[in-house]
Amino acid sequence: MVNDTKYMARAIQLAKLASGHTAPNPLVGAVVVKDNKIIGEGFHHKAGTAHAEVHALDQAGEAAKGATLYVTLEPCAHYGKTPPCAKRVVESGISRVVIGSMDPNPLVAGKGIAILEDAGIEVTNDVLSEDCIRMNEGFFTYMQTKHPMITLKSAMSLDGKIATKTGESMWITNESSRHDGHILRATHDAMLVGVGTILADNPSLNCRISRDDLYESIIGNCDLVDFTSETEKMNDGPANTNAEIVNANIEIVDIHQPDVIILDSLGRTPTDANVFKQGDRKVIIFVSERCSKDRIHELERVGAIVKPIATVPVRKSKATDVLVDIKKLDINAVLSELGVMQYTSVLVEGGASIIASFVEQQLFDKMVTYVGNIIIGGAEAIGAVTGNGIASLQEAPNLTFTSVDIIDNNIRIEAYRMNREGEYVYRNR
Repeated sequence: MVNDTKYMARAIQLAKLASGHTAPNPLVGAVVVKDNKIIGEGFHHKAGTAHAEVHALDQAGEAAKGATLYVTLEPCAHYGKTPPCAKRVVESGISRVVIGSMDPNPLVAGKGIAILEDAGIEVTNDVLSEDCIRMNEGFFTYMQTKHPMITLKSAMSLDGKIATKTGESMWITNESSRHDGHILRATHDAMLVGVGTILADNPSLNCRISRDDLYESIIGNCDLVDFTSETEKMNDGPANTNAEIVNANIEIVDIHQPDVIILDSLGRTPTDANVFKQGDRKVIIFVSERCSKDRIHELERVGAIVKPIATVPVRKSKATDVLVDIKKLDINAVLSELGVMQYTSVLVEGGASIIASFVEQQLFDKMVTYVGNIIIGGAEAIGAVTGNGIASLQEAPNLTFTSVDIIDNNIRIEAYRMNREGEYVYRNR
Protein backbone atom coordinates (compact mmCIF):
# COMPACT_ATOMS: atom_id res chain seq x y z
CA MET A 1 0.00 0.00 0.00
CA VAL A 2 2.93 2.32 0.72
CA ASN A 3 4.23 1.80 -2.80
CA ASP A 4 0.73 2.25 -4.22
CA THR A 5 0.54 5.68 -2.62
CA LYS A 6 4.04 6.53 -3.78
CA TYR A 7 3.45 5.70 -7.43
CA MET A 8 -0.04 7.20 -7.51
CA ALA A 9 1.51 10.41 -6.21
CA ARG A 10 3.86 10.34 -9.18
CA ALA A 11 0.91 9.84 -11.54
CA ILE A 12 -0.84 12.87 -10.00
CA GLN A 13 2.34 14.86 -10.44
CA LEU A 14 2.47 13.99 -14.13
CA ALA A 15 -1.23 14.69 -14.68
CA LYS A 16 -0.92 18.23 -13.38
CA LEU A 17 1.70 19.07 -15.98
CA ALA A 18 -1.14 19.52 -18.48
CA SER A 19 -3.09 21.89 -16.22
CA GLY A 20 -5.43 24.07 -18.26
CA HIS A 21 -4.98 22.13 -21.51
CA THR A 22 -7.20 19.04 -21.37
CA ALA A 23 -10.78 20.40 -21.17
CA PRO A 24 -13.33 19.05 -21.59
CA ASN A 25 -11.29 15.98 -20.68
CA PRO A 26 -9.82 15.46 -17.21
CA LEU A 27 -6.20 15.62 -16.12
CA VAL A 28 -4.84 12.08 -16.06
CA GLY A 29 -1.41 10.68 -15.27
CA ALA A 30 -0.17 7.10 -15.51
CA VAL A 31 2.88 5.16 -14.34
CA VAL A 32 3.91 1.58 -15.21
CA VAL A 33 5.94 -0.16 -12.49
CA LYS A 34 7.74 -3.51 -12.56
CA ASP A 35 10.04 -4.88 -9.87
CA ASN A 36 9.72 -1.59 -7.99
CA LYS A 37 11.03 0.40 -10.94
CA ILE A 38 9.20 2.86 -13.19
CA ILE A 39 9.38 1.51 -16.74
CA GLY A 40 6.88 3.86 -18.37
CA GLU A 41 4.94 6.99 -17.58
CA GLY A 42 2.83 9.61 -19.29
CA PHE A 43 -0.01 12.07 -19.04
CA HIS A 44 -2.92 13.23 -21.17
CA HIS A 45 -1.83 16.39 -23.02
CA LYS A 46 -5.10 17.69 -24.49
CA ALA A 47 -8.49 16.54 -25.75
CA GLY A 48 -8.32 14.42 -28.87
CA THR A 49 -4.78 13.17 -28.24
CA ALA A 50 -3.56 9.91 -26.71
CA HIS A 51 -4.58 9.25 -23.12
CA ALA A 52 -2.14 8.90 -20.24
CA GLU A 53 -2.29 5.10 -20.17
CA VAL A 54 -1.33 4.90 -23.84
CA HIS A 55 1.72 7.13 -23.36
CA ALA A 56 2.87 5.08 -20.36
CA LEU A 57 2.29 1.71 -22.03
CA ASP A 58 4.01 2.82 -25.23
CA GLN A 59 7.03 3.82 -23.20
CA ALA A 60 7.05 0.52 -21.28
CA GLY A 61 6.68 -1.57 -24.44
CA GLU A 62 6.87 -5.36 -24.06
CA ALA A 63 8.09 -4.94 -20.49
CA ALA A 64 4.53 -3.97 -19.50
CA LYS A 65 3.58 -7.66 -19.38
CA GLY A 66 3.09 -8.62 -15.74
CA ALA A 67 3.62 -5.04 -14.54
CA THR A 68 1.38 -2.75 -12.47
CA LEU A 69 -0.29 0.30 -13.99
CA TYR A 70 -1.05 3.29 -11.77
CA VAL A 71 -3.59 5.71 -13.23
CA THR A 72 -5.29 8.67 -11.58
CA LEU A 73 -8.70 8.07 -13.21
CA GLU A 74 -10.53 4.91 -14.21
CA PRO A 75 -9.50 3.90 -17.76
CA CYS A 76 -12.16 4.83 -20.30
CA ALA A 77 -14.41 2.16 -21.79
CA HIS A 78 -15.91 3.94 -24.77
CA TYR A 79 -14.89 5.07 -28.24
CA GLY A 80 -14.59 8.84 -28.40
CA LYS A 81 -11.86 10.75 -30.20
CA THR A 82 -9.56 7.89 -29.17
CA PRO A 83 -10.13 4.14 -28.61
CA PRO A 84 -11.01 2.84 -25.11
CA CYS A 85 -7.99 2.70 -22.80
CA ALA A 86 -9.31 -0.25 -20.78
CA LYS A 87 -8.97 -2.53 -23.81
CA ARG A 88 -5.46 -1.24 -24.50
CA VAL A 89 -4.51 -2.06 -20.90
CA VAL A 90 -5.83 -5.61 -21.30
CA GLU A 91 -3.90 -6.07 -24.56
CA SER A 92 -0.66 -4.86 -22.95
CA GLY A 93 -0.49 -7.78 -20.53
CA ILE A 94 -0.65 -5.61 -17.41
CA SER A 95 -1.45 -7.83 -14.40
CA ARG A 96 -2.62 -5.21 -11.91
CA VAL A 97 -4.18 -1.75 -12.17
CA VAL A 98 -4.27 0.78 -9.33
CA ILE A 99 -6.84 3.55 -9.84
CA GLY A 100 -7.07 6.90 -8.09
CA SER A 101 -10.75 7.68 -8.64
CA MET A 102 -13.78 6.43 -10.53
CA ASP A 103 -14.71 8.29 -13.71
CA PRO A 104 -17.99 10.26 -13.24
CA ASN A 105 -18.60 10.23 -16.99
CA PRO A 106 -21.72 8.03 -17.46
CA LEU A 107 -20.03 6.51 -20.52
CA VAL A 108 -17.42 5.07 -18.16
CA ALA A 109 -18.56 5.03 -14.48
CA GLY A 110 -17.36 1.53 -13.57
CA LYS A 111 -17.38 0.10 -17.09
CA GLY A 112 -13.62 0.49 -17.43
CA ILE A 113 -13.03 -1.43 -14.20
CA ALA A 114 -15.44 -4.14 -15.35
CA ILE A 115 -13.44 -4.65 -18.57
CA LEU A 116 -10.22 -5.00 -16.58
CA GLU A 117 -11.66 -7.42 -14.03
CA ASP A 118 -13.37 -9.52 -16.70
CA ALA A 119 -9.94 -9.97 -18.27
CA GLY A 120 -8.55 -11.27 -14.97
CA ILE A 121 -6.65 -8.11 -14.07
CA GLU A 122 -6.45 -7.30 -10.36
CA VAL A 123 -7.90 -3.83 -9.68
CA THR A 124 -7.28 -1.64 -6.63
CA ASN A 125 -9.39 1.51 -6.44
CA ASP A 126 -9.49 4.79 -4.47
CA VAL A 127 -5.76 5.25 -3.87
CA LEU A 128 -5.22 8.96 -3.09
CA SER A 129 -8.79 9.43 -4.34
CA GLU A 130 -9.25 12.79 -2.60
CA ASP A 131 -6.22 14.23 -4.40
CA CYS A 132 -7.33 12.75 -7.73
CA ILE A 133 -10.86 14.14 -7.42
CA ARG A 134 -9.69 17.59 -6.27
CA MET A 135 -7.29 17.74 -9.20
CA ASN A 136 -10.26 17.25 -11.54
CA GLU A 137 -12.91 19.22 -9.66
CA GLY A 138 -13.88 21.10 -12.82
CA PHE A 139 -14.35 17.86 -14.74
CA PHE A 140 -16.44 16.34 -11.93
CA THR A 141 -18.64 19.47 -11.80
CA TYR A 142 -19.11 19.50 -15.56
CA MET A 143 -20.03 15.81 -15.66
CA GLN A 144 -22.72 16.30 -13.01
CA THR A 145 -24.20 19.63 -14.11
CA LYS A 146 -23.05 20.38 -17.67
CA HIS A 147 -21.96 23.72 -16.17
CA PRO A 148 -18.35 24.73 -15.51
CA MET A 149 -17.01 24.83 -11.99
CA ILE A 150 -16.98 28.46 -10.85
CA THR A 151 -14.14 29.86 -8.76
CA LEU A 152 -14.53 33.41 -7.44
CA LYS A 153 -11.25 35.28 -7.02
CA SER A 154 -10.87 38.58 -5.20
CA ALA A 155 -8.08 40.69 -3.73
CA MET A 156 -8.93 43.00 -0.85
CA SER A 157 -7.59 44.98 2.06
CA LEU A 158 -7.81 43.62 5.60
CA ASP A 159 -11.13 45.44 6.00
CA GLY A 160 -12.60 43.96 2.82
CA LYS A 161 -12.10 46.84 0.36
CA ILE A 162 -11.00 46.37 -3.25
CA ALA A 163 -10.36 50.07 -3.94
CA THR A 164 -10.17 53.41 -2.16
CA LYS A 165 -13.02 55.91 -2.31
CA THR A 166 -11.24 57.50 -5.29
CA GLY A 167 -11.09 54.17 -7.13
CA GLU A 168 -7.38 53.46 -6.65
CA SER A 169 -6.73 49.72 -6.47
CA MET A 170 -3.18 49.05 -7.74
CA TRP A 171 -1.91 47.40 -5.72
CA ILE A 172 -3.76 46.25 -2.61
CA THR A 173 -1.99 42.89 -2.55
CA ASN A 174 1.68 42.21 -3.13
CA GLU A 175 3.55 40.68 -6.04
CA SER A 176 3.56 37.21 -4.48
CA SER A 177 -0.23 37.20 -4.22
CA ARG A 178 -0.57 38.40 -7.79
CA HIS A 179 1.83 35.68 -8.94
CA ASP A 180 -0.37 33.09 -7.24
CA GLY A 181 -3.38 34.60 -8.98
CA HIS A 182 -1.73 33.96 -12.33
CA ILE A 183 -1.39 30.29 -11.39
CA LEU A 184 -5.17 30.26 -10.93
CA ARG A 185 -5.53 31.69 -14.43
CA ALA A 186 -3.23 29.05 -15.89
CA THR A 187 -5.23 26.23 -14.30
CA HIS A 188 -8.71 27.36 -15.42
CA ASP A 189 -10.23 26.97 -18.88
CA ALA A 190 -11.39 30.59 -18.95
CA MET A 191 -11.71 33.72 -16.85
CA LEU A 192 -14.74 35.96 -16.54
CA VAL A 193 -15.09 39.69 -15.85
CA GLY A 194 -17.68 42.38 -16.26
CA VAL A 195 -17.39 45.11 -18.86
CA GLY A 196 -16.76 47.58 -16.04
CA THR A 197 -13.37 45.99 -15.45
CA ILE A 198 -12.55 46.26 -19.16
CA LEU A 199 -13.54 49.94 -19.30
CA ALA A 200 -11.80 50.90 -16.06
CA ASP A 201 -8.50 49.03 -16.38
CA ASN A 202 -8.20 47.77 -19.99
CA PRO A 203 -6.53 44.61 -18.66
CA SER A 204 -4.83 42.00 -20.82
CA LEU A 205 -6.31 39.17 -18.73
CA ASN A 206 -3.50 36.81 -19.63
CA CYS A 207 -1.25 34.54 -17.63
CA ARG A 208 2.10 36.20 -17.00
CA ILE A 209 4.15 33.50 -15.35
CA SER A 210 6.66 31.14 -16.87
CA ARG A 211 6.03 27.48 -17.50
CA ASP A 212 8.72 26.59 -14.96
CA ASP A 213 7.05 28.78 -12.31
CA LEU A 214 3.78 26.98 -12.90
CA TYR A 215 5.36 23.53 -12.74
CA GLU A 216 7.24 24.35 -9.56
CA SER A 217 4.05 25.65 -7.96
CA ILE A 218 1.71 22.80 -8.85
CA ILE A 219 4.29 20.19 -7.95
CA GLY A 220 5.22 21.96 -4.74
CA ASN A 221 1.56 22.07 -3.72
CA CYS A 222 1.01 18.35 -4.29
CA ASP A 223 2.92 17.01 -1.26
CA LEU A 224 4.53 14.50 -3.58
CA VAL A 225 7.37 12.10 -3.01
CA ASP A 226 10.93 12.34 -4.25
CA PHE A 227 11.49 10.19 -7.32
CA THR A 228 15.18 10.91 -7.74
CA SER A 229 16.21 7.25 -7.89
CA GLU A 230 13.59 6.30 -10.47
CA THR A 231 14.34 9.33 -12.62
CA GLU A 232 18.05 8.56 -12.56
CA LYS A 233 17.42 4.95 -13.53
CA MET A 234 15.24 5.94 -16.47
CA ASN A 235 17.56 8.62 -17.79
CA ASP A 236 20.98 7.25 -16.81
CA GLY A 237 21.81 10.63 -15.40
CA PRO A 238 21.09 13.10 -12.62
CA ALA A 239 17.50 13.80 -11.64
CA ASN A 240 15.73 16.79 -13.09
CA THR A 241 14.71 19.79 -11.04
CA ASN A 242 11.08 20.30 -10.00
CA ALA A 243 10.58 22.73 -12.85
CA GLU A 244 11.70 20.04 -15.31
CA ILE A 245 10.23 17.03 -13.57
CA VAL A 246 9.25 14.95 -16.58
CA ASN A 247 11.70 12.46 -17.97
CA ALA A 248 13.39 12.94 -21.31
CA ASN A 249 10.75 10.93 -23.19
CA ILE A 250 7.77 13.09 -22.17
CA GLU A 251 6.84 16.18 -24.13
CA ILE A 252 6.74 19.47 -22.21
CA VAL A 253 3.39 21.25 -22.37
CA ASP A 254 3.40 25.04 -22.80
CA ILE A 255 1.63 27.24 -20.29
CA HIS A 256 -2.11 27.64 -20.81
CA GLN A 257 -3.61 31.04 -21.64
CA PRO A 258 -7.27 31.08 -20.51
CA ASP A 259 -10.05 32.22 -22.78
CA VAL A 260 -11.76 35.47 -21.75
CA ILE A 261 -15.47 35.84 -21.00
CA ILE A 262 -16.98 39.32 -20.67
CA LEU A 263 -20.48 40.10 -19.37
CA ASP A 264 -21.43 43.17 -21.38
CA SER A 265 -25.15 43.80 -21.80
CA LEU A 266 -24.80 46.68 -24.28
CA GLY A 267 -21.63 45.60 -26.06
CA ARG A 268 -19.52 48.45 -24.68
CA THR A 269 -16.21 46.55 -24.87
CA PRO A 270 -13.83 48.71 -26.98
CA THR A 271 -12.72 47.05 -30.19
CA ASP A 272 -9.12 48.06 -29.42
CA ALA A 273 -9.18 46.57 -25.90
CA ASN A 274 -6.09 44.70 -24.77
CA VAL A 275 -8.02 41.43 -24.46
CA PHE A 276 -8.05 41.24 -28.26
CA LYS A 277 -4.25 41.52 -28.49
CA GLN A 278 -3.19 38.41 -26.60
CA GLY A 279 -2.74 35.80 -29.32
CA ASP A 280 -4.64 32.63 -30.08
CA ARG A 281 -7.42 32.44 -27.52
CA LYS A 282 -11.15 33.04 -27.51
CA VAL A 283 -12.81 36.24 -26.31
CA ILE A 284 -16.49 35.55 -25.62
CA ILE A 285 -18.83 38.48 -24.97
CA PHE A 286 -22.31 37.89 -23.57
CA VAL A 287 -24.74 40.67 -24.50
CA SER A 288 -28.44 41.33 -23.97
CA GLU A 289 -31.22 41.89 -26.48
CA ARG A 290 -30.59 45.63 -26.07
CA CYS A 291 -27.20 45.37 -27.79
CA SER A 292 -27.48 46.60 -31.38
CA LYS A 293 -26.69 44.33 -34.31
CA ASP A 294 -24.20 46.90 -35.59
CA ARG A 295 -22.33 46.74 -32.31
CA ILE A 296 -22.32 42.94 -32.38
CA HIS A 297 -20.85 43.00 -35.89
CA GLU A 298 -18.14 45.47 -34.82
CA LEU A 299 -17.07 43.16 -32.00
CA GLU A 300 -17.15 40.11 -34.24
CA ARG A 301 -14.90 41.87 -36.76
CA VAL A 302 -12.11 42.07 -34.17
CA GLY A 303 -12.46 38.38 -33.34
CA ALA A 304 -14.97 38.31 -30.50
CA ILE A 305 -17.51 35.52 -30.18
CA VAL A 306 -20.69 37.41 -29.29
CA LYS A 307 -23.46 35.51 -27.51
CA PRO A 308 -26.86 37.20 -26.98
CA ILE A 309 -28.26 35.87 -23.72
CA ALA A 310 -31.46 36.27 -21.71
CA THR A 311 -31.82 38.90 -18.99
CA VAL A 312 -33.58 38.73 -15.63
CA PRO A 313 -35.06 41.53 -13.50
CA VAL A 314 -32.91 42.30 -10.50
CA ARG A 315 -34.67 45.09 -8.61
CA LYS A 316 -36.70 48.23 -9.01
CA SER A 317 -34.92 51.55 -9.32
CA LYS A 318 -36.36 55.05 -9.31
CA ALA A 319 -35.28 57.05 -12.35
CA THR A 320 -36.92 60.32 -13.39
CA ASP A 321 -39.76 59.57 -10.95
CA VAL A 322 -40.72 56.40 -12.84
CA LEU A 323 -40.16 52.91 -11.48
CA VAL A 324 -38.39 50.79 -14.10
CA ASP A 325 -37.07 47.27 -14.23
CA ILE A 326 -33.31 46.96 -13.92
CA LYS A 327 -32.28 43.83 -15.81
CA LYS A 328 -29.00 41.98 -15.85
CA LEU A 329 -27.70 39.07 -17.84
CA ASP A 330 -29.05 35.77 -16.59
CA ILE A 331 -26.03 34.11 -14.94
CA ASN A 332 -27.69 30.70 -15.08
CA ALA A 333 -28.15 31.09 -18.83
CA VAL A 334 -24.51 32.15 -19.18
CA LEU A 335 -23.35 29.03 -17.33
CA SER A 336 -25.57 26.81 -19.46
CA GLU A 337 -24.10 28.28 -22.64
CA LEU A 338 -20.56 27.86 -21.31
CA GLY A 339 -21.43 24.23 -20.62
CA VAL A 340 -22.57 23.79 -24.20
CA MET A 341 -19.21 25.25 -25.24
CA GLN A 342 -17.56 22.57 -23.06
CA TYR A 343 -15.90 24.80 -20.48
CA THR A 344 -15.27 22.83 -17.28
CA SER A 345 -13.75 25.57 -15.09
CA VAL A 346 -14.11 29.36 -15.05
CA LEU A 347 -12.26 31.84 -12.84
CA VAL A 348 -14.42 34.88 -12.02
CA GLU A 349 -12.23 37.93 -11.35
CA GLY A 350 -14.95 40.52 -10.91
CA GLY A 351 -15.55 43.30 -10.33
CA ALA A 352 -17.52 43.50 -7.13
CA SER A 353 -20.97 43.57 -8.74
CA ILE A 354 -20.19 40.55 -10.94
CA ILE A 355 -18.99 38.55 -7.94
CA ALA A 356 -22.14 39.66 -6.10
CA SER A 357 -24.30 38.19 -8.86
CA PHE A 358 -22.70 34.78 -8.37
CA VAL A 359 -22.83 34.99 -4.56
CA GLU A 360 -26.45 36.14 -4.31
CA GLN A 361 -27.61 33.34 -6.61
CA GLN A 362 -25.20 30.83 -5.04
CA LEU A 363 -23.83 29.98 -8.45
CA PHE A 364 -20.24 29.39 -7.40
CA ASP A 365 -18.32 26.40 -6.10
CA LYS A 366 -15.09 27.81 -4.72
CA MET A 367 -13.63 31.11 -3.57
CA VAL A 368 -9.99 32.20 -3.42
CA THR A 369 -9.38 35.47 -1.61
CA TYR A 370 -6.12 37.38 -1.28
CA VAL A 371 -5.93 39.79 1.66
CA GLY A 372 -3.38 42.59 1.58
CA ASN A 373 -1.65 43.94 4.68
CA ILE A 374 -3.37 47.35 4.55
CA ILE A 375 -6.57 48.93 5.86
CA ILE A 376 -8.48 51.32 3.58
CA GLY A 377 -11.68 52.22 5.43
CA GLY A 378 -14.39 54.61 4.33
CA ALA A 379 -18.07 54.08 3.61
CA GLU A 380 -17.55 55.07 -0.03
CA ALA A 381 -14.65 52.68 -0.63
CA ILE A 382 -15.72 49.70 -2.73
CA GLY A 383 -16.23 46.40 -0.92
CA ALA A 384 -15.30 43.04 -2.39
CA VAL A 385 -18.94 42.00 -2.88
CA THR A 386 -21.55 44.68 -3.64
CA GLY A 387 -24.97 44.04 -5.19
CA ASN A 388 -28.12 43.84 -3.08
CA GLY A 389 -26.57 41.60 -0.47
CA ILE A 390 -28.06 38.70 1.45
CA ALA A 391 -31.26 39.62 3.32
CA SER A 392 -31.00 36.89 5.95
CA LEU A 393 -28.07 35.02 7.45
CA GLN A 394 -30.04 31.85 6.73
CA GLU A 395 -29.58 32.61 3.02
CA ALA A 396 -25.82 33.16 3.22
CA PRO A 397 -23.70 30.57 1.39
CA ASN A 398 -22.17 27.97 3.67
CA LEU A 399 -18.41 27.69 3.15
CA THR A 400 -15.68 25.39 4.38
CA PHE A 401 -12.14 26.73 4.56
CA THR A 402 -9.66 24.31 3.02
CA SER A 403 -6.54 26.44 3.36
CA VAL A 404 -5.38 29.71 4.92
CA ASP A 405 -1.80 30.57 3.98
CA ILE A 406 0.57 33.47 4.54
CA ILE A 407 2.09 34.62 1.25
CA ASP A 408 4.86 37.14 1.88
CA ASN A 409 2.82 39.04 4.52
CA ASN A 410 -0.44 38.68 2.58
CA ILE A 411 -3.09 36.05 3.30
CA ARG A 412 -4.50 33.55 0.82
CA ILE A 413 -7.83 31.97 1.78
CA GLU A 414 -9.41 29.09 -0.11
CA ALA A 415 -12.97 27.97 0.64
CA TYR A 416 -15.57 25.72 -0.98
CA ARG A 417 -19.32 26.15 -0.95
CA MET A 418 -21.09 23.35 0.89
CA ASN A 419 -24.66 22.07 0.75
CA ARG A 420 -26.89 21.68 3.81
CA GLU A 421 -25.58 18.16 4.36
CA GLY A 422 -22.05 19.53 4.66
CA GLU A 423 -20.91 18.10 1.32
CA TYR A 424 -18.89 19.84 -1.37
CA VAL A 425 -21.40 21.34 -3.79
CA TYR A 426 -19.27 20.56 -6.84
CA ARG A 427 -19.47 16.84 -6.04
CA ASN A 428 -23.08 16.66 -4.87
CA ARG A 429 -25.50 18.49 -7.15
